[in-house]
Amino acid sequence: MASALDDLSAFASVVRAGGFREASRGSRSSASSLSEAVRRLEDRMGVRLLNRTTRSVAATEAGQRLFERLQPALTELETAVDAVNAFRDRPAGTLRLNVPANVARIVLPRIVVPFLKAYPDIRLEVTAEDGFVDLLAAGADAGVRYDERLEQDMIAVPIGPRSQRFATAASPFYLAEHGSPRHPRDLLDHKCLRGRFSSGAMAIWEFEKDGETIRVDPPAALVTRPGSAGDLLIEAAVGGLGIVSIFEDWLSPHFESGALVPILEDWWESFPGPFLYYPGRRHLPAPLRAFVEFIKQYSR
Repeated sequence: MASALDDLSAFASVVRAGGFREASRGSRSSASSLSEAVRRLEDRMGVRLLNRTTRSVAATEAGQRLFERLQPALTELETAVDAVNAFRDRPAGTLRLNVPANVARIVLPRIVVPFLKAYPDIRLEVTAEDGFVDLLAAGADAGVRYDERLEQDMIAVPIGPRSQRFATAASPFYLAEHGSPRHPRDLLDHKCLRGRFSSGAMAIWEFEKDGETIRVDPPAALVTRPGSAGDLLIEAAVGGLGIVSIFEDWLSPHFESGALVPILEDWWESFPGPFLYYPGRRHLPAPLRAFVEFIKQYSR
């Protein structure tokens, strides 16, 4: 019975995620073990549940029918098991969070340490990735995103600083050789270190002063994905390769050491801080419920 239930759960996670590799990211199982579980389930039922190609995995008609009936039952089962937590002295279980790289680097370290000390029976798993995320498909209990990237029909709780800024900087060596920009449009005559979104579009640099917003698309000497390679952009700026524009928190240590010099500081754009968000269902898993309450108290 337990083995059959595990196979059904594996099948549901693969359908939700849209693939074995994707499902493995949100579980403790490998892609190969998930594939074997689905194969056992298909053999047991005598019907193909998934159509597999080298590029994608999709439920067959039988698989989709099974998934539609199975999903509510698995959710109810998880809720029933988690209800036992109410009888424990301390909540226990695994909490899975999906957060942007900036939040993993700047916001969570100040929160995770006191949270896990307060709840030693909770295991925290954090996946850092930028962009829009389907929490269920990603296998996450909750996510952290900025306001413009929050999923609809979600409950959002403020987490971390309520205001942040993008800062622009360059090394003293670069500025001595190329001069310092006095206006955002001057960046068009400089070498810049830039990020590209997962969609392929370049991240436009925005500046704001006295109600005026200026967007510039400067030439790039180096291009990376900002979240995954932000350190590379910063080290390139420290090395004198060009001008970088990134989260102020990431650059602050380099300002203090003198490795980087702030430029166009009165034009730096500020924006609201991030939010913890999760599905607005009645029952929250005990680890997530504890984390939400901890965040609310921490914010106060």
